[in-house]
Amino acid sequence: MRLEAMAVRIPHVEGHPNRVPFEGVLTVVDAASDKAPAGARGHRVMLTREAAENALPSLLGMAVDYKPSWDGHDARRKIGLLTEADLVGQKLVVKGYLYARDFPDVQKAMEAHTPGAMGMSYEIADARVEDMRAVVWKLTRATFTGAAVLLREKAAYRETSFRLAS
Repeated sequence: MRLEAMAVRIPHVEGHPNRVPFEGVLTVVDAASDKAPAGARGHRVMLTREAAENALPSLLGMAVDYKPSWDGHDARRKIGLLTEADLVGQKLVVKGYLYARDFPDVQKAMEAHTPGAMGMSYEIADARVEDMRAVVWKLTRATFTGAAVLLREKAAYRETSFRLAS
């Protein structure tokens, strides 16, 4: 197992009312998505390990968003911040903070879902596809621009996850 990690150091503030920590699996590298993500023109995708490793710095400090229907992305509904990104085996594990005081309704909605029901999805720009004619698009380069929290069943990768840390 190989581990790659990056983090933005944010000082701990005991009992901070607007920082509820979260962690999740944003995606799986070197594996085809279970279904086509938005923007992939109906193609399943595979983010290569090398592309993910090179893009880790672009992920830190990016926002986490959501849609009230929990089925996609809405870049105008930013509810948190990504502060850590680690490649653990094939999983791109992220951590960060939900702005809980600013979005108490979102926190309650997240907590109301069955444990394990929530997943994540990445947002990228400047993606390079090895062969645009391939059934599965192999992403060899990307820049992360954010992430979304959604129902795992709606995510392109079923192995994603999201949970508020206790």
